[in-house]
Amino acid sequence: MDQRQKNIFILGYDERHGQDVRKIPDADAFCFHPLLDADEVIHQKNFYIDDKLEKARDVLRSFDGTVDGIICHWDFPATSMAAILCAEFGLLSPSLEAVLKCSHKYWSRLEQQAVVPEATPGFCAVDPFDENAPDKITLDYPFWIKPIKGYGSTLGFRINNRRELDHALDVIKERIKRIGDPFNRILEKADLPPELGGVDGNYLIAEKLVHGWEFAPEGYIQHGEFHVHGVIDMVRDKNRKSFLRYEYPSQAPRRIQDRGIAMAEKVLRQIGFDNGCFNMEFFWDEDSDDLWIIEINPRISQSHCYQFEMVDGMSNHEIAVHVALGDSPQFQHRSGPYRHAAKFLLRHYTQQDAVVDRAPNDEEISRLAELQPDTEVVFKAQEGMRLSEIPDQDPYSYILAEVHVAGKTQHEMVKRYHEALEWLPFEFSPVPDDEET
Repeated sequence: MDQRQKNIFILGYDERHGQDVRKIPDADAFCFHPLLDADEVIHQKNFYIDDKLEKARDVLRSFDGTVDGIICHWDFPATSMAAILCAEFGLLSPSLEAVLKCSHKYWSRLEQQAVVPEATPGFCAVDPFDENAPDKITLDYPFWIKPIKGYGSTLGFRINNRRELDHALDVIKERIKRIGDPFNRILEKADLPPELGGVDGNYLIAEKLVHGWEFAPEGYIQHGEFHVHGVIDMVRDKNRKSFLRYEYPSQAPRRIQDRGIAMAEKVLRQIGFDNGCFNMEFFWDEDSDDLWIIEINPRISQSHCYQFEMVDGMSNHEIAVHVALGDSPQFQHRSGPYRHAAKFLLRHYTQQDAVVDRAPNDEEISRLAELQPDTEVVFKAQEGMRLSEIPDQDPYSYILAEVHVAGKTQHEMVKRYHEALEWLPFEFSPVPDDEET
């Protein structure tokens, strides 16, 4: 038996999640290496796909040892880049086409419609640069409109009437090419079916407005075998548009979770997805009992790491590492110190830019750590910055911080979150007139 340490490369490495990876139970069996830092790959103003791919190839080619696996937990462009690199270096991974069938929203809907039409909302492709685009949309108001490729709800709008549609299209046309153009560079590397009809990264998808209890099974397919290791609730805030928290374990009825899991397997097998991780988001309409697929992510979610660690005793990186190697994950359930855990998103609800005049100081942060040692806070907004400098926000709010909280009960978890907010004050002022653009 090969007893050497396996070399695992983390595409889009950041120290915080690097620590999570190194905490998996058998971490001493692996040597983890950065494959481009997160700042080089994620949240870029400009995504130079070919340059980043070549830089990653140089790292792998020059490595003095075996390259045994590549993992990533970020969305665009990391998942597609990982599929390309794994294919080139002979490593286990879903194919680029399978990844794109998940993340190209229009292509994904076509695949879903082929096997679960009852769970596929009405949809149509929209060219925002077509002056007649509003008249070609086949859906009635209200509906959602969003880019073919996006993440974090960026450039996603609920459209109630023609005036809102015109406004959304104006905003989208100014900003869509930031991701649309580099996504097209990735599409050029794939074998695309004719039914896509030229719908590329600078298109939008309009979708029937669906709603309900939102949850996401997370799992993997390995050597053709389908597994789910947890189901997360995705709880929206009072505006019903922005997420409030990602909570584990799901509180949805078991029969609904099982239906979603069975549907996820059916769709992923249609896609030809294998040797990779996924999470698939659903709405359950409690009145009609319908399930609706929202989207498919071809990766574990870094937004779920804390929850799995607090409840199950290990993060979902345990899954990602072993699936990349083709061996068996040793994931265990309910071995953690808490029964419930969530990532809360502390938001400032405004569509206007502002200056952060005050953010939590060191004393307040330290006091919170003393009172809640297992609570983790990741700040997005810093004192002195403008809200518009926080990357990849939805159109309705700005995320000031991610607050990770756990509890013995759901009530205790929510109570601890609200107690934590007392130590996380923010204050804002309008952007000075001479600084407005």
